[in-house]
Amino acid sequence: MFRQIGPLEISLILLVVVLLFGAKKLPEMARSLGKSARILKSEAKAMKSENQESAAAPAEAPAEQTASAQRTIKAAPGDVTGGRPVTEASDSTQR
Repeated sequence: MFRQIGPLEISLILLVVVLLFGAKKLPEMARSLGKSARILKSEAKAMKSENQESAAAPAEAPAEQTASAQRTIKAAPGDVTGGRPVTEASDSTQR
């Protein structure tokens, strides 16, 4: 019923993709997809390390936890905008 995808089918799919998006847009789309993947990976790594730090040090003073922490969001490689400092609220109800 179903056959395997051969070189003819792959080339036909690539031709349709190029016709739909245009040859100029494909490198830009691949670049933005790479940036998004790097940002997602770095944010997931940061969240994991924050969870491990909070589990490792539960005896911290509450005053340190409620103080708004300043951290810098780092730009992806090749991004010319640079990092920007961000102040995060410690409690979601106090915005």
